[in-house]
Amino acid sequence: MLYYNLMNYAQIVLCATVCIFAFYFIYLCLMATAVSTKLAPISLTPRALEEVRIILRDKSVPDEYGLRVGVQGGGCSGLSYLLGFDKAKDADETFDLDGVLLIMDKKHAMYVMGMEVDFQDGLNARGFVFNNPQAKSTCGCGSSFSA
Repeated sequence: MLYYNLMNYAQIVLCATVCIFAFYFIYLCLMATAVSTKLAPISLTPRALEEVRIILRDKSVPDEYGLRVGVQGGGCSGLSYLLGFDKAKDADETFDLDGVLLIMDKKHAMYVMGMEVDFQDGLNARGFVFNNPQAKSTCGCGSSFSA
């Protein structure tokens, strides 16, 4: 009877161990998925994404480069938008926007949170336009703002 109880106990412990490892594996898989699908703090309109893809293709930008969006000191109002192609660095976060790699320095997020980047191609203007809810004021050129 004692041998049977020990065998029964061993099977329960083995089963519990297997279940714990299975749940831990599922947890790791879910966390990996959650990390790889994080939301970008900014958005690009379909027209802006199309123009970025055209530039990537026409200028033969290497695959490891992405679209860097951020801010830098300067301009009429104190800060200017930064938009260009670059490799990700250690202090950067990367996001996938419909197949376009978006790169952004973590420190810049507070200045561009909720910003929408659009592309206009009209008679009066051609280029990327920044619609930033964090901007307290902007200048006439449209690429400078204060926070």
